[in-house]
Parts: sequence; structure tokens; C-alpha cells
Amino acid sequence: MNATSNELSGKIALVTGGARDIGRAVSVRLAELGAIVAVNYRSNLEEAEETVRQITDKGGKAIAVQGNVVIASDIARVVDQVSAEFGGRIDILVNVAGGLIARKTILDMDESHWDSVIDLNLKSVFLVTKAVLPLMPDGGVIVNFSSQAGRDGGGPGASAYAAAKAGVANYSRALAKELASRRIRVNSVSPGMIATKFHDTFTKPEVRERVASMTPVGREGTSEEVAELTAFLASPRSSFINGESVEINGGIFFS
Repeated sequence: MNATSNELSGKIALVTGGARDIGRAVSVRLAELGAIVAVNYRSNLEEAEETVRQITDKGGKAIAVQGNVVIASDIARVVDQVSAEFGGRIDILVNVAGGLIARKTILDMDESHWDSVIDLNLKSVFLVTKAVLPLMPDGGVIVNFSSQAGRDGGGPGASAYAAAKAGVANYSRALAKELASRRIRVNSVSPGMIATKFHDTFTKPEVRERVASMTPVGREGTSEEVAELTAFLASPRSSFINGESVEINGGIFFS
């Protein structure tokens, strides 16, 4: 089934980490398909407003909502704001927010770093999902962001990140079973090397070039390609896909 411009018409979507890169692309693509989008950001209001502008310039509707996804009180405020603005429900939740923070080997890593990475990438999914579920109608959709690192262990110094992202994939499967009685589908997306600020910050150019050359399609992926997959999983076109972790890596890793 092909995507149509209105297949998500009237749906309310919350995208955590929605202000830039993959989160921005996801927010824009959901809006292009008719969803009303709440763009969550932690600290960069300018980036969030730019995402909202890209949506509204195309005739869509969106708002920026500030909140740190590792702080329960912030999440409650975000959910309350979205509820008040859009009629008391959230139909689609996309948990994009996450990050490596820093590359550290186990001998260089202290407990605080471990906790910070696990909180940002895994605990956040629990906290946001728990806060959103009371507002999610039966038949809603949750898409969580895992990573290829959660499958293959990641690159040097990414053990905490890899562990967290593996947890996201399996937690999504558990939620798919737990929420089955409400017909809420839960899937995760597992990106490989995508051209984003994440890799601009944490991955050396020569490593990116080597990975791209080893990838069967011969390049890095784009945020827009990941957004297209995410929108598919959020749409009725994927109505029989549930509990899956879908790889998007150009063929460099097979599950």
C-alpha cells in the first residue's frame, strides 16, 4: 500500500528528540502525512522552532514542547501541555531521544557515566511511554529507537550505549505483548550509520568512510530514509507488524 498525504490525518503525535536530525525528519514526515506533531526538545529552542517552521510552512500543525526525557516531572509537564493543546489524547508516540554522551571503555567509565547513558536511551523510553499511555487510545502506535549497536555491540567505547539500545529493542517486544489487549502496536527502529550530528561528533571521518565503503549500498543513510521507515511503522500500512526491531543500515548488518 502506498503512502497517502492524509493517512495520519487527525492523529496526534509526540516525537521526543524531535528538534534535529532524525527527530526533525520524523516530525516533518508525520506532519506531511497529516499528523499534528508535538516536537519535544531538551534545550535548543531554536532548533525546535525550525522544525515547527518546516512543518507549518507546508501547511501542517505543530508545537514545540520543552522537557528533559530523563526527568519524570518534565515528562509529565510535556504530556499535560500536549493534552491541553490537542484535546486530551496522543495517538502516536515516537521515542527518538537518545545519545552516546561520550565514548568510554569499561576501565575509563565510572558509574555516573553508565547511569547517564542508560537513563538517556532506555529509562527515557520507560518514563515517556508510561506517561503517555493513559492518553493513548486503543489502537495507538509506539515507535522506539534502538540502534545497530544494540545488535552488534557498537564501536569502541560504546558498550553502555549498545546495552541500552539492546534493551530498547527487547523492551519494545515486551510492551507489544503487554499492550496487545488495547491493540497498541509497539515496534523499534534500528538505524546503522546515518549522516547526522551524532556521527559528526562521535565518529571519525575515516571510520565513517570505511563503514560506508563496506555497506552494500555504498553510502551512509539519511535522516529522511529513517523517517520514512518510522512513518510506515506509525501508519495503518504496517498494521500487522508488531514487536519488531526493523534494521535500516544499507545491508551492512543482517538480523
